Amino acid sequence: MASYDRTLCVGGEWVPALSGETIEVRDPATGEVIGTSSVAGAADVDRAVVAAQEGFRRWNLLTADERCDILLRAAAIIDERTPAMAELLTREQGKPIPDSVKEISFGAQVIRYYAEQGRRVWGSMRPTSRADIRSLVTWEPLGVVAAIVPWNYPVDLYAWKIGPALAAGNSVVVKPPTEAPLAIAEFVQCFLDAGIPEGVLSDLPGAFAAGSRLSEHPDVAAITATASTATGQAIMRSAASTMKRVTLELGGHSPFIVLDDADIAEAATAAARRSFSNAGQICIAVNRILVAESIADEFAEAVIAEARAITLGHGVEAGITGGPVTTAAVIEKSRRHIAEALASGAVLGTGGKNAEVRDGLDAAMFFEPTVLDRVSADALVMHEETFGPLVAVHRFAAGTDVAELANRGDYGLAAYVYGNDLDRAWGVAERIHAGGVGVNINDVSELQAPFGGWKMSGFGRELGPEGLQGMMQQRHIRLRRRHA
Repeated sequence: MASYDRTLCVGGEWVPALSGETIEVRDPATGEVIGTSSVAGAADVDRAVVAAQEGFRRWNLLTADERCDILLRAAAIIDERTPAMAELLTREQGKPIPDSVKEISFGAQVIRYYAEQGRRVWGSMRPTSRADIRSLVTWEPLGVVAAIVPWNYPVDLYAWKIGPALAAGNSVVVKPPTEAPLAIAEFVQCFLDAGIPEGVLSDLPGAFAAGSRLSEHPDVAAITATASTATGQAIMRSAASTMKRVTLELGGHSPFIVLDDADIAEAATAAARRSFSNAGQICIAVNRILVAESIADEFAEAVIAEARAITLGHGVEAGITGGPVTTAAVIEKSRRHIAEALASGAVLGTGGKNAEVRDGLDAAMFFEPTVLDRVSADALVMHEETFGPLVAVHRFAAGTDVAELANRGDYGLAAYVYGNDLDRAWGVAERIHAGGVGVNINDVSELQAPFGGWKMSGFGRELGPEGLQGMMQQRHIRLRRRHA
């Protein structure tokens, strides 16, 4: 594969960073340099925001139908270019090609959904207390919206942010991750080729300086970010100075509850998929499994078998179902959680070490899917997000309030409940403190429903009509008629 070297997209023009700084992008599976990316600083953010202000005016000269047409063209171009983008995404981020294809395809679906939703924004005439008064309530765009995108699902979450923002009539300045900025560059080019006006979309890979400037910039009306809780807190502090709107999807620590009447094979397969997909680098990954003691032995064996069945390797190769981690820090944290749990009495079911891989791959970036059994409720892994290929199994006794057990901790992004008695499973689900709960399903994301967290997992919602409303504001015009 030829080296892919990208610059910054400032208002629709590809230009180098003002500082001239670049960073190498490496394939985590091999350590090979596959490209470079310009790295934005505060000055690059400033010029992108200036372009975005003018772009906002251009974008709003178009009708909702005209904006819809451009976004639909962009989605169609994304569909055409998905195979090439998927290989690029796998080489920079690590997930297997089928998962990269799924990610990019869903991103295109998100753009199509919001393209149409943008045509369905309407106001209303409200009742008034006087015959000569009329009250009109309308939805209006915010202006310049900033977005911060993480490296675990860079294309997918990019679409989640720019789709509703653009459909609502805003211009957008995005800071994608420097760890995985290449497929995103191709994604952005699809919008440029679709005819999005100059200034409407800017893309600036960068680190702390760029993100900090976006969150504090006086001409940025809102910021939406998927990030760690610590980063979200920093964004809130910085954004407070200008009272900009903030949407944050932050860390998670998802419980997976297996009731004593659950289908063990089905639950084990679902838990393993949600634990180890993308090497566990998912905000809604299963971190801790809470399983009824009466079925725990059989369930643990089933989950261990699922983990061992994952075929690790380079994601571009056929038959590979698990790739490398994206950053070395993921393995470091996994090792720390494993050691602490074992020291407190847990049992290693499988994994716990770097995987053996074929020659030519970087073994330091491959970690065996790991299952810890008989984990204490007080273990670190039961409270702190690992964000890696590790899941802890905790056994609960009959009579335990499992919803209360699941609610322990600071996070509330997602949770899962498996059981054949739907009345009972539903009752548990309704008591869980999380933004999304899956009952007999291991995914809480749905394009037409809101996604977001409670507690330290953030606030605001993406996807669904709520995602579009989060990118708009209401105006009330109260008019007195002079003549009856």
